[in-house]
Amino acid sequence: MDRHDAIKQFHGGGDRIADLIDESQAVGLPAPDTETPMVSRSVRLPLETYERVRAAADARGIGVTTLMRQWIEAGLADLDDSPTVSLADVRRAIASLAHPSAA
Repeated sequence: MDRHDAIKQFHGGGDRIADLIDESQAVGLPAPDTETPMVSRSVRLPLETYERVRAAADARGIGVTTLMRQWIEAGLADLDDSPTVSLADVRRAIASLAHPSAA
């Protein structure tokens, strides 16, 4: 059957599509990685930035979305003085110990 005939059959009604759906195997959805309700948002990134994020996620053995969520949560924690410590602050503290300023 060519494309034209398939479209004609689809729009012509009948039970062919329903039969195909009924014959298919049930597909289980993946379990969410958290019980917290999530909201999906689209973020536009330059290709180079996305590739860097993907490489960082791969190096950690986690997904890109998970890594981006962790970074956002850490950035928000930095804004509201929550107990999460940003990596940048840790690096600054270590650098200051390695190179103490003259008093």
